[in-house]
Amino acid sequence: MSHSTELGTEPIGKLLFKQALPAAIGFMVMSLNTVVDSIYLGNYIGEDAIGAVTSVTTLVFLFGSVGMAIGMGGSSIVSRALGEDNMEKASWALNNQVSLMLIFIVAILGLGYLFAEPMVFAFGGRGNIFPLALDYFKVVLVGIPFLAWGMMCNNNIRAEGRATMAMMILLIPSVINIILDDIFIRVMGGGIVSAGWATSIAFILSTVFTFYFYFSKQSELKFKLAKMRLKWKYVWEIVSIGSVSLIRQGSIAILMIILSWSLFKYGDRDILIGNGGEIAYNSYGVASRMAMFAFFPLIGITQGFMPIAGYNFGAKKYDRVRQVIKYAIIAGTLIAALLCAILLLSSEMIPRMFSMGEETIEHGSDAIFYVFMATPLVMLTLVGSGYYQAIGRPLPAMLLTLTKQTFFLIPAIFILSYFYGLDGIWYSFPVADGLSALVCWYFLAKALKFLRKSA
Repeated sequence: MSHSTELGTEPIGKLLFKQALPAAIGFMVMSLNTVVDSIYLGNYIGEDAIGAVTSVTTLVFLFGSVGMAIGMGGSSIVSRALGEDNMEKASWALNNQVSLMLIFIVAILGLGYLFAEPMVFAFGGRGNIFPLALDYFKVVLVGIPFLAWGMMCNNNIRAEGRATMAMMILLIPSVINIILDDIFIRVMGGGIVSAGWATSIAFILSTVFTFYFYFSKQSELKFKLAKMRLKWKYVWEIVSIGSVSLIRQGSIAILMIILSWSLFKYGDRDILIGNGGEIAYNSYGVASRMAMFAFFPLIGITQGFMPIAGYNFGAKKYDRVRQVIKYAIIAGTLIAALLCAILLLSSEMIPRMFSMGEETIEHGSDAIFYVFMATPLVMLTLVGSGYYQAIGRPLPAMLLTLTKQTFFLIPAIFILSYFYGLDGIWYSFPVADGLSALVCWYFLAKALKFLRKSA
């Protein structure tokens, strides 16, 4: 039995555990890597280095999300094609992704080098943070194409049911990055540029591992030059479905521009010392590092859920699709509640791990508390958008993806900061989480009703 066939036959609970656990572990280690990275930066370079990496991280994932978008769009086709037992279609979908990825890699490098300074400034690299952020970005830009490639392949490997292999793409470079951070920063006394090289080398290693997988006998699909010729029907479906991920990351990028502007504005106003804006931004930097730690396991569950939903939807096994939606929501919500409790109880201790100043520790504690207050509701948003993306419905997937960042969080930041200043920015996070969860629950309820009638 092929690995992809198991997606339509194994018991849903066992299958979701088998698919989601490696993804969750991979994303957990990847997020732990960002936390450890920030601890090294804060302890050996200074708290402005955390602000610098925070501003660049959004850019890194914005560019890297091109690979995620192509991979999620293409893997949706691959998983449904495998469910239909159509290997030819699955092969064309994979190889068209390769061609699209190569085109976008050239665009990523061109845009990155041409517009490095204005982009770094727009995403929060200001004041003392700017020169550090610019140096870091120029080095990490070398590794971004490899990150994008790894994200593209990761989704397709998971679409074949090879969750453990997909995990290794995340796991190996993350562990290597932590080791290199220690060598380059602590042992060799390097600065922000050394941290950037540690990250880029880790991204390159993830690409090496994907080539090992596809050129070995482990994959059901292979890279074939003849099928890398772009076909409009595949390109259109890859782009239309994958654009959901790109739009999601684009909305996060817009949010970060607005958020950094608001943090500098109200930080300067409400924190009555000379660099209040930088303190507010660095405080959010700590919260954002922890957000990766908290949300990546939930994203891992969603990544494990999607190929199961897509395969069984393609095979018209609607009862199994309905089951996996319920299992993913329950499992994710329980994990989110546990993470929420840990973070809220530790909100005053966490900023001290990064060797922040007393003002940053105080405001970082507030940021962590409010940013994670409604974390147990996040799984509804992730499963809602993930389900429609898995079954090839880009419009509802896109709308649900935009609910938190675009439809609710950005307006909440403007409104609540006007009345409550810097505190209002923190209040906006749980408000947006609650409202977006309500919208996604409505759409999921409709989906479950349809699946029950169609079974």
